[in-house]
Amino acid sequence: MLERLSWKKLVVVLILFCLPACGLSLFIGHLSWLLLISLLAALCWHSYHLLKLSDWLWLERRLLPPTGQGVWEPIFYGIYQLQQRNSKRRRELVQIIRRFRSGAESLPDAVIIMTAEGNIVWCNRLAEYLLGFRWSEDSGQSIFNLLRYPDFNRYFMLADYSVPFTIALNNGAMVEFKIMPYVDDQLLMVAKDITEKVKLEKLRGEFFANANHELRTPLTILQGYLEIMDEQIDSHSANKKALHSMCEQLARMDSLIKQLLQLSRIAIAPHINLNKQINIPAMLNTIKQDVINLSLGKHEIIFDVDKKLQVYGNEEQLRSAISNLIYNAINHTPIGTSIHIGWQQIKQGALFSIRDNGQGIASVHLTRLTERFYRADKSRSRLMGVVADWDWQLSNMH
Repeated sequence: MLERLSWKKLVVVLILFCLPACGLSLFIGHLSWLLLISLLAALCWHSYHLLKLSDWLWLERRLLPPTGQGVWEPIFYGIYQLQQRNSKRRRELVQIIRRFRSGAESLPDAVIIMTAEGNIVWCNRLAEYLLGFRWSEDSGQSIFNLLRYPDFNRYFMLADYSVPFTIALNNGAMVEFKIMPYVDDQLLMVAKDITEKVKLEKLRGEFFANANHELRTPLTILQGYLEIMDEQIDSHSANKKALHSMCEQLARMDSLIKQLLQLSRIAIAPHINLNKQINIPAMLNTIKQDVINLSLGKHEIIFDVDKKLQVYGNEEQLRSAISNLIYNAINHTPIGTSIHIGWQQIKQGALFSIRDNGQGIASVHLTRLTERFYRADKSRSRLMGVVADWDWQLSNMH
């Protein structure tokens, strides 16, 4: 088995070249001239192998390196081994690239790899179909030459890719772009056709708007008739209780419609402005008086508020979520007990909390609590799931 070259082997070879000169000088003398000839012979021998290596590198087309003798044999063999390792790595790299491209072709979205300047490195077939690219003719092309949309150019130049970007293409398709860092200062862009999703959201918005109008009209009529009947029925009549129950159900239905409409607005427009500073202590102070009036002195309501703690978000939606939680605590806490409402800063951020003496919710129901029409207890309000879902949606946004 060949071993790598060492200084010891080089010295041995040099000695072997000089031994004939030393032996011959014993008979004819002239040791220095004989040693010089031996060194020139060694130089010529090494030069011959260097020429063989140079011819193989620059002139010959065969992959195998030339053969060598002596100290040159392990060198040529080492080059051969290096070739084998590089060939194996190339095959593995080709397999990795082939698997990556095969996986990218299987994705339901268009995938584009590009440089930080926006020059296309690679794209899958869906990018050709959705965006009109042509691979490999567009390799190296600037994406701004292929996607001529000023809004997209501004989005790319800002380099803030935390929020997806949506544009309407010239062919009418709505496309959502997501850009994320890739390798070696490259970017990976995923383009998704959301045309059908946009149409469905628009249809849903129209449905809720129509449902709001169509449901509110009969509810208003029913409310008017119930008010007339309430004035005509004697307060001691047996029908008074039934009328009161009908009014409660009507109010519950009206509240349900409002909650569903607000949920639909949140679902349709999830990217709300969350950059406004909200003074939560002032908001809680405003809600406090409403809470006291709602409780009618039946509960001891304690507010523990950090008056300097403010957050960023949407004021209207935060007010709605906080009010829902507080009103729910009042409605489901026994009379004569206390309700602790807290707003404090913790390590993870701001914490809004409510502690009361209500019956609570069993742990088996917690995983389904935010389902829109789920009720942990049949005796509880039918709006419970809607309110919980609404608060959950708002908290996720913030």
